Order: sequence, then structure tokens, then C-alpha cells
Amino acid sequence: MSAPMSSSDTGTTPVTEPVTDPATSASESAEREPLPGAAENTGAAPGAKPYAAYLLGLADDAMVYAQRLGEWMTNAPQIEEDMALGNVALDLLGQARGLYPYIGSIDGTGRGEDDYAMQRDEREWRNVHLVEQERGDFADEMARLLWFSAYQVELHTALTGSSDDVVAGVAGKALKEVRYHLDHASLWVVRLGDGTDESHRRMQAALERVLPHLAELFDDDEASVLAADLGAGVLPSTLHDPVVARVARVVEQGTLTLPDGSRWRSRGGRAGIHSRPMGSLLAEMQHIARSHPGATW
Repeated sequence: MSAPMSSSDTGTTPVTEPVTDPATSASESAEREPLPGAAENTGAAPGAKPYAAYLLGLADDAMVYAQRLGEWMTNAPQIEEDMALGNVALDLLGQARGLYPYIGSIDGTGRGEDDYAMQRDEREWRNVHLVEQERGDFADEMARLLWFSAYQVELHTALTGSSDDVVAGVAGKALKEVRYHLDHASLWVVRLGDGTDESHRRMQAALERVLPHLAELFDDDEASVLAADLGAGVLPSTLHDPVVARVARVVEQGTLTLPDGSRWRSRGGRAGIHSRPMGSLLAEMQHIARSHPGATW
């Protein structure tokens, strides 16, 4: 079975076109000192330190995908699925909330979760393109959720051994959640793939469409290299093979075919370069907060 393109593949960059309690992590993390090396500035984000930039990418992945999954409320095939995807979105929101205040204590800005979520412009976000793509049909979402949750299972498994207690705590809680996310997506991919001719066709097409946005998950950048060197993070490239293996098992069980490497790939999200859907997502998500600056709720 063919594997998707690895982080070393190249292609055309498209220009136009998701254990500390999150409620208490802000106060706990404010008392912690940044890890050695966190004071070096790579320019990965304006005013951000490289370790903070690494964590910001993880938090932004979760925040943006939570917003996208929330769009399925009242739009899923059945009410039970509305609730299931809503709960996945809330889990991802909790991951972001667990990291944002800590990031603010590392990068020297002192920003909180509302500042990160509601007061940043598009070029300040560090999420991958996969999570910002517009909601497609249900098969598209299950393909995206399958890949992203498989990635998060491997990511948080590794991060539970982080030398940073805050990160290890967030990862420990998240790991329990993302295992459910992966199981949920897997059941649907198998059900659709091994269902009717039409459901099989649409699930296979969804696996093809998600392919160009996958390789970015496994790209190593300066921030992730530093985090890994500190023992606090993990190199994304080391997650590629185990993630592909997880997805391949599900795809085979669903009588589907894992697509070959794409002719092109999206990239640039970790550097703040996003695809067209990101602007409209932020406009909707941030509208109320930006219309009433300084308001709290």
C-alpha cells in the first residue's frame, strides 16, 4: 500500500488557495520559567521565541480545527454525529486553551487565550493548511479527521515524555481524547469505504482530496528542531511513518486505497502563509471580539 509524500518531497506551493486542566493551566504556567534556549529569537513569528513558536503551531492547529468542526453542528448526517463532532471540537479547544497562556509567559508578551484566539491577524497564525480548509462533504471531513487524529495520537504520545511539565500535562490529557477521535474517524472511514458503491466512491475521492495538505504535518523547521533538542518537543518528521501505518490499516479495512504522493503540496502555515479559506474563518471567528474591543465575558 502506497504511503503519502514524506516531508522530504517537493512540489508546487499553492498561494491561493486540533495532565493540566485548561481552566487552571494559566495560573500554574505563569509561575514557571522558560526552558533554556527559549530566549533565542528565530523570527518565526514577530516577537516570538522559537520554543514558543513551536508550541504556538500545536495550539493553533487545535484552535483552527475546532472552529472548522464546529461548523458541522446542524450539518452532520444525524444528530448524534452533530454531538460527536461538537465534542471533538471542544476537546481540541481545550488543548489550545491549555497552551496559549503558557506560550504568553514564554514569548514575553503575557498574552492570554483570548488574545491569541481573537486578536491575531492571519499572518500571525502558525497552523498547518490541513485544518483551515473549508468544510466539504462528510467523507472529506472523516478523511481529514482520520489523518489529523492519527497525527495527534503519535504527537501526544511522544509529548507525554516532554521535559516540560506543562507540555507533558497537556499531552497526557489530550492523548486520552485524541484516541477517541481516531477511533471515531476510523469507524466512519471503514463504514463508508466498505458500504455502498456510492459511499465507497466518495470516501476514496475524499482520501485523494486531502492528500496535498498532509506532508506539511511532518515538516521540520527551526522551532521544532530546537524544541526536540531541548527534550521538550518532537521532530514532526519522526511521526510520519507511524502515522501512515495507522491510517493505512484503517484504509485497508475499509477496502480503500491509500493514494500515492500528490503532484503538489501545500506548505507555509508554520511561517504564517495561509490558504484562501483562513481569512474567512478568522473573520467569522473573531467578529464579535473585534467588534467590541476590551470586552470580557
